[in-house]
Amino acid sequence: MVARNPFARWLFGAAIVLAAACAAWPGAAETTLERIKEENKVRVGVANERPYGYVDENGRLTGEAPEIARKIFADIDPEIELEPVVVNFGELIPELNAGNIDMIAAGMYVTPDRCEQVAFTAPTYRIGEAFAVKKGNPKGLRNFETVAANHQAKVGIMAGTVEYNYAYEAGIPGDRALLYADYDAALRALQRGEVDAVAMTALTVRTLLEQRNLSEMESTPQFYPEANGGKKVGYGAFAVRHADSDLLEAFNKRLKAFVDTPEHWSTVEPFGFDKDMAPDKTTAALCAGD
Repeated sequence: MVARNPFARWLFGAAIVLAAACAAWPGAAETTLERIKEENKVRVGVANERPYGYVDENGRLTGEAPEIARKIFADIDPEIELEPVVVNFGELIPELNAGNIDMIAAGMYVTPDRCEQVAFTAPTYRIGEAFAVKKGNPKGLRNFETVAANHQAKVGIMAGTVEYNYAYEAGIPGDRALLYADYDAALRALQRGEVDAVAMTALTVRTLLEQRNLSEMESTPQFYPEANGGKKVGYGAFAVRHADSDLLEAFNKRLKAFVDTPEHWSTVEPFGFDKDMAPDKTTAALCAGD
């Protein structure tokens, strides 16, 4: 009787499995960019926040970021179409890293914390903050510091946004910085008197109040929050997974050539953006906290 070697049997079985795997997977794993080109579809995550990225009344994905993305992807391959995936702002990064979307196109600010979680493109705009307040601004709230100084004042903030960090830096306690799933919920809280202000980008305040016809509210003047010893300016960009380096490279190469051109400003002007909002910092500097 011939003795049987268990290790040899295991090695032979493993070789068969490996050969089968190689036959089914002859090359390297398909990248996200390759899949996008093959399917002619890119899944774009937005938070339905005007004017940055939203689905309009006709079901069209639009806004500052999606319209730029549409032009960039058309240059990569004219057949690529944008498929909207709408989630709450605080869910955008988890959904991206879970593989449920391919790119965030929501005007997301580039911050050091977020840079650890996702890879940002070059920024496309810069902007300050503002509050939505009741007409006449009864409590005189002009920035986060004035909210902190008034112990009766509360500010509404959309979950997952940098405004919570600004409130924390200003010394506003958690019971006076209330979180909401979206801006509509926060504005309803302002109407009810649950909060005295809602913090957003200056452009978001203006757009929402006009679009919702909220005549009983007004926007404060734009301001730049104080944090870590300096003024904080928001810089918005697209985001992809860190692993999607080829997608980032292809998109970023075209984006850098597009930003601050006449075509760029004509594309985003309908959403309230203009040349004064041209970015003046690199992604590397923003990720470093500069």
